[in-house]
Amino acid sequence: MLKKRISWLLLAAVLTAAQTVFAQKKPNVIVILADDLGYADLGCYGSEIPTPNLDELARNGVRLTNFYNTARCCPTRAALLTGVYSHQAGIGHMMDDKGADHPAYRGQLNHNSVTIAEVMKSAGYFTAMTGKWHVGHQHGVYPSNRGFDRSLHAPAGGFYYANGNNAKLYLNGQEIPNDSDKLPKDWYSTDLWTDYGLRFIDEAVAEKKPFMLYLAHNAPHFPLQAPEADIARFRGKYLKGWEKLRQERYEKQIKLGLVDPSWKLPPINPNVKKWDSLSDAEKKRYDDMMAIYAAVIYRLDKSIGDLVAGLKKRGVFDNTVILFVSDNGGNAEPGIEGRYEGDQPGTAQSTVFLGQGWAEAACTPFWAYKHHTHEGGISSPGIISWPAGIPAARNGKFERQPAHIIDIMATLVDLGSAKYPSTYAGNTIQPLEGASLKPAFTGKPVNRKNPIFWEHEGNRAIRDGKWKLVAEKTEKWQLYDVEKDRTELYDQFDKQPEIAKKLVPKYEEWYKRVGAEDYDKTFKWFYDYDKAKQQAGSGK
Repeated sequence: MLKKRISWLLLAAVLTAAQTVFAQKKPNVIVILADDLGYADLGCYGSEIPTPNLDELARNGVRLTNFYNTARCCPTRAALLTGVYSHQAGIGHMMDDKGADHPAYRGQLNHNSVTIAEVMKSAGYFTAMTGKWHVGHQHGVYPSNRGFDRSLHAPAGGFYYANGNNAKLYLNGQEIPNDSDKLPKDWYSTDLWTDYGLRFIDEAVAEKKPFMLYLAHNAPHFPLQAPEADIARFRGKYLKGWEKLRQERYEKQIKLGLVDPSWKLPPINPNVKKWDSLSDAEKKRYDDMMAIYAAVIYRLDKSIGDLVAGLKKRGVFDNTVILFVSDNGGNAEPGIEGRYEGDQPGTAQSTVFLGQGWAEAACTPFWAYKHHTHEGGISSPGIISWPAGIPAARNGKFERQPAHIIDIMATLVDLGSAKYPSTYAGNTIQPLEGASLKPAFTGKPVNRKNPIFWEHEGNRAIRDGKWKLVAEKTEKWQLYDVEKDRTELYDQFDKQPEIAKKLVPKYEEWYKRVGAEDYDKTFKWFYDYDKAKQQAGSGK
């Protein structure tokens, strides 16, 4: 009897040890979200801005050419965190609460959705978050009460320095002074998020747990601010103007193999002033605005390099999946002039917005920008690094299957052998909307069962295979074959009525299902598609 008991104990010990080894083999995961970064703003996506660290991740990983976001900050964050459409998570627009009669517009994550932290924590992961939260802080929704073991978050961004106008930090749910001795001295937010991310990773390593870090940068969102030494390296390099910069980025994208040469570059927005019509003073002002923007991106890339170096130093880089994406397209707010305010633009007390001219270059080669559901507003760089899991033969390759921010949850569930729940904390949880992108890491098909949908401020779209149906709030539906015409110049709505008749009802069904509604605000800087396309000869 004693021998039998010892045998069972030995078996239990072996099984426990095996389970521990298996748990340790689970990959670590870092999801990095940039803010207002355009499709063409990284070197490996066509930019002239030096981004060597992100380029290196792309060179030794996979680049997604068709990665999509929701066209806006808060909805993208909600969809990333929950794996359902932002309306289903309660953030169909931004942070305003429209009341119980409008469940899709409560301005905070609801409890019929779970976060990536809540799900990965249940699979044995140490969960951490640093950076911009912006999914309901003012309503009491913090990372610390939505599954994150550790967090250093800003409620909604809007700053880079400790003495910035909107600078507020919360450490594990508690407000912390900006000059706390727990923080690096004279911190810059882009570096701070990485610094604390690595501190949290140290805790995970000490606990011998796989970790999931959500690193949500506020760069390169306005108010654009960066150290003067970094701005100086770019000042004067943009006196060539936005038309030439856009053309150069387009040509580089073709050379890289990112863009099909048959996709013609759309005409520049006719509302944007021609560079040659500007005065020398105006050119100098706009050059400085773009130099500040470039410096912010340069510093973002440097922080990625610091993160990778930190992972390598800790011996965890090879088995860490890094997913890098952006929350929307380049930002044209508040219009043509942008903003250039303060005694020394680029410093902590200044306010700089990129403006519409440079946003054209940021979104190369696509139509439109942030807010809009044409490709410029919803397309993002997408970089995947995982040395231990992506075959060397895939290094530097492009993955052209469509992917969407709702796919992040499903991907993490797959990577972490986690279980997505049907109930959580006594609440019924909505089914996942996204598909795991893990098969795409090795070049296999993604098992996507449904089309991808968008709605923001009445701007709407659906992509089903190669077909995309899209319209701004004030427009009639347009239909594009985005495999042949991703720059959306050749409307097929009247030429392919059978396709249009299938897609419109699918969109209407989804629109009602998620509770989306029209948004009653228009923008003076609204992209004048009809006028632009007429100038282009309707794409002919």
